[in-house]
Parts: sequence; structure tokens; C-alpha cells
Amino acid sequence: MHLQTPAEARATMLAQTAALGRPEQVAKVENRSIPGPDADVPVRVYTPVGDAPFAGLVYFHGGGWVIGSVETHDNLCRSIANAAGCVVVSVEYRLAPEHKFPAAVDDAYAATCWVAEQADRLGIDRRRIAVGGDSAGGNLAAVVALMARDRSRPGLALQALLYPITDRDLNTPSYLKYADGYLLSRDGMAWFWNHYLPEGVSPDQPYISPLRAGDLHGLPPALVITAECDPLCDEGNAYARRLEEAGVPVTLSCYPGMIHGFVRRNRLLDQGQRGLEEMAAALRAMRPDADEGSGSPA
Repeated sequence: MHLQTPAEARATMLAQTAALGRPEQVAKVENRSIPGPDADVPVRVYTPVGDAPFAGLVYFHGGGWVIGSVETHDNLCRSIANAAGCVVVSVEYRLAPEHKFPAAVDDAYAATCWVAEQADRLGIDRRRIAVGGDSAGGNLAAVVALMARDRSRPGLALQALLYPITDRDLNTPSYLKYADGYLLSRDGMAWFWNHYLPEGVSPDQPYISPLRAGDLHGLPPALVITAECDPLCDEGNAYARRLEEAGVPVTLSCYPGMIHGFVRRNRLLDQGQRGLEEMAAALRAMRPDADEGSGSPA
């Protein structure tokens, strides 16, 4: 991938999505545009069978902030909505390099605030709103949780982080051990980071590398799922440990033998289905009290 242009890499990921299996049916799927910081942000809302109010999940797709879309993660979001019995709002945030940091972060936070504000209309219990995502989407979910705490809105009941990017360090043991041959490569991650970061911007700030945040107190409970054979394994595990040290309730599950992106491949991998079910269980178990998460309900 690091030898492709962003447009070529996006087309490749979208073309490969068909191999993930037939999308599940959900009760309702709606494409909408919501107000963003600079322009409208497209979102896709998945509503499961059942009676409102549901729990809600604001979901940010993976793809290194450069590739991926609501289309590439349509299967996964449908599966989460059904398995968790929650409304999933998948966010089409702006991609780099056309829109470098902080564009994706700003869109992600704006979408989360919108979901909290529109919770009643979306059939969501505003006390049970989570943020979640995979890879770069996990980074955005972790960052939005930090922003929500720092800005005292909106209240969040959970952050569900699937093999998240939490640091710019490309020299951890897992980066070196699984540098090539395990789907996500070290060269690929360098390619993503180079597209995402503007020139002269330090990757050490917490809204880029949440592992570098000085204070992680007061964040919502976290589910962190990592994969053993993934360059990002160590930084995901390290973030879970830092959250725990800060008094944040954390469940960390490192799946042995798995590669990056395995939960999105839940139709192909038994461990992927297990990861999906673990995430769904965490969403179902959310306590209806966002005041114990970050900030207060919007």
C-alpha cells in the first residue's frame, strides 16, 4: 500500500470489501448530512430491530486517516447494530492528505456532539452513548473521549477501541517483530502518518497520540481489543494500562495469533466473531449514567 497513491489505496480497500461477506439486514439504514466544523459531515445511521430508546455508538472507521469509508465498514456496523441492539452512527470524516490533522478529529467530535444533541430523534438513550472505532478510528474514538472530558461535553458511557493507533512511535517491539507480512506493515503506517500530520506539527500532542496525554483521569470506561500479530499491539496494550493506572475501568483483550483488522473480518475469522461479540457485550452492558464518563450529558 505504501507504494500506492491515496486514491489507489482507497479503491483497493473498497474493492476488497466484497470479500467480507454479505451485509446483514438491519431494521433501518439512513444516510444523512450533519453540521460539521467546516462543511457538512455525511453519516450513516443503523437502527436495529426493537423498541427505542437504544444505546448509541458513534463509530469511526479505520484506514490510517487516509483510506476507508462508511462503505468499507458497512458490514461491520450492521453486525454491531444487530449484535449489540444499539443504534450505530458511522461517520464519514474528512480524509488525509487532502484534509490533514485536525480535520478528522474535528469532524469526529462534531458528529459525537450531534448524536448527543439529537439522541431523542435517533431513538438513543443519551445516557448510554459510546464512541468506538478500529485502528485510526480507534485513535479518533480515544481522542474524542479526551476532548469530551476536556470540554465537559458530551457525556460518554464507553470508549470501544479496536487495535487503536495511540502513538507515533514506530519502534516498539511489536512494530519491529511484525513489520511486514501481517497485513498492516510498518512502512504502511509510516505512509499513513506522513499523509496525516501537517508539516511542523508534533505528533506528541494528546489529540494526535493519546498515549502521550499527561492526564487520563476522568475518561469513560474502555474496552481495548488488540491483536498479537499487529504492529499496533504494544501501543494499544500500553494505552489500556495507562487508562487503568488513571483509575479508568478497562477491559483489555489481546487476541493471540490475530492480525490487524481481524474484527472487521468477523465472517471469515472465528476470532473476529468473538471480538465482535465482546464489543457488543460491552455496549449492552453500558451503565445508563454518562456522568460517570466524560463530562455531562449534552
